[in-house]
Amino acid sequence: MKKKVRATSRRQRKDKWGNRMAIIGITLVVGSLAVVVNVRGVSLKDKAVEYQVREDSLKAQLDQENERAKNLEEKRKYVQTKQYIEKVAKEKLGMVKEDEVLLKPANPR
Repeated sequence: MKKKVRATSRRQRKDKWGNRMAIIGITLVVGSLAVVVNVRGVSLKDKAVEYQVREDSLKAQLDQENERAKNLEEKRKYVQTKQYIEKVAKEKLGMVKEDEVLLKPANPR
């Protein structure tokens, strides 16, 4: 009878050892997953900050371009006015109206 008791106790020890190894293995796997998730989380947070900075930069550029488009539209409207045409004719082409007199200095310096 002693042999059966020993066999049972050896089997129980073997089963306990197997259970402990399984628990240790599962703990290592869960721990490894926790580390990987934590590292990836930090990496994703860094990327989120980087993307936020990029988004802010692009928004600033968009605002600048909208302001530039507004200024160009105002200039386009001004270029079509009679005042602009007269200004360009006087400054660049040296033209005068029929009732205007052009005075030139006698001694150009």
